[in-house]
Amino acid sequence: MKNEDRSYLYLILFHVVVGALGYLLPFTAKIYGYSIFIFGIYYIVKKQNRNNEALIAAAYVVGSEVFLRMTGGNPLYEISKYGVVLFVLIGMYYSGFSKGAIPYWIFLLLLIPGVIISTFVLNFDTNIRKAIAFNLSGPVCLGLASLYTFRRKIGLDQMNTILLSMGLPIISCVAYLILYTPDLQEVITGTESNFQTSGGYGPNQVATVLGLGMFIFFSRVILDSKTKFQIIINLILALNITYRGIITFSRGGMITGFLMIVLLLAFLYFKSNFGGRAKLNYIIVFLVFAMFVTWTFTSFQTGGLIDKRYANQDAAGRAKESQFTGREDVALNEINTFLKNPIFGVGVGKGVEVREDETGIRVSSHDEITRMLAEHGSLGVLALLILFFTPLVLYLENKFNMFLLCFVAFWFLTINHAAMRTAAPAFVYSLSLLNVQLRSSRRKSVVEEE
Repeated sequence: MKNEDRSYLYLILFHVVVGALGYLLPFTAKIYGYSIFIFGIYYIVKKQNRNNEALIAAAYVVGSEVFLRMTGGNPLYEISKYGVVLFVLIGMYYSGFSKGAIPYWIFLLLLIPGVIISTFVLNFDTNIRKAIAFNLSGPVCLGLASLYTFRRKIGLDQMNTILLSMGLPIISCVAYLILYTPDLQEVITGTESNFQTSGGYGPNQVATVLGLGMFIFFSRVILDSKTKFQIIINLILALNITYRGIITFSRGGMITGFLMIVLLLAFLYFKSNFGGRAKLNYIIVFLVFAMFVTWTFTSFQTGGLIDKRYANQDAAGRAKESQFTGREDVALNEINTFLKNPIFGVGVGKGVEVREDETGIRVSSHDEITRMLAEHGSLGVLALLILFFTPLVLYLENKFNMFLLCFVAFWFLTINHAAMRTAAPAFVYSLSLLNVQLRSSRRKSVVEEE
């Protein structure tokens, strides 16, 4: 076995052990959680961010977030978003930020009026600080991370390293799920999202991070497997993550991950020459076969219930009235709230209270787009337009960035079904703004000046 294969295998096994210890000795999850932030700061400061260590550390935090939440290892619930912010700020201290990132300064400024309004309109018994932090930690994380990544030149090798850093803790999550999940025949009796197969945690968030992990390791099979050994390891990881994600019975994250893979393959196919397309044809056929086998195995393990889940049927095969488990009602309520308050919205965090007053049900939004409309009004519309169109403009400038459309798709689809509950959509979005270079980049990165 080559040294690089051995090192890679040890890295994988270490994270398998971390996941196993999180299940067998729960207190180790706390140690792991605190260590990530302590060593992350040390790593960036020691290296002085010469090779974008800030992004590598932030990616690791993002990948570990759901695992730490399900094991109680997070020092604070929203600590991962704050960790990303802290790491990119340290990165800015050493490497600066783009002077051309004006769209994201505007984006951050557009959030302020909603905060001011909320201090006047939130109910007396509401914790204003928590209400604002819960709803704005994601957008602020996105904005600050984007200030750092906007047009920053980075090599493809560095991008793959960042993605690997995000994927490694997801392996720990999968190891934990394998040990936590009981016999499927005992716990899968219907077609609803399943907490037992999701580590006892929210299936929506778990499927989101597993869908992202599925994409990361499939992309490594294609782009960053230097030996046959690494191809086999990455494929095994990708298929295991896929299986674990499917049996959460939460569809949004897995559909998003699958679409990211399709976008990546489509990009590579159309950018390749004849010889490259011939190789990709073999890869595509093999991946389709592997996915088919994985789905068939999952269907057998769940007694066909997973097929009914994705067909929007209940266990008896009857079509469900709602395709989105009632989330469309919340989204419609927020659209109506926006139409009643179209200029500045109702204020950050007030949407939940308005919905409770009108429906008698207190439920947070799962759709960041409609939440922005309801709570920020027309300023929210402008903020969303900035987020949507800026990376597309960058794509026209640098059409080599094979990950850009994948990352934007992940952000857009994730905020439509899981809002910004986790740091993943914010951070992955910011990666779409990087100026990816084909050349190796083992020197201090340079922010492109305008």
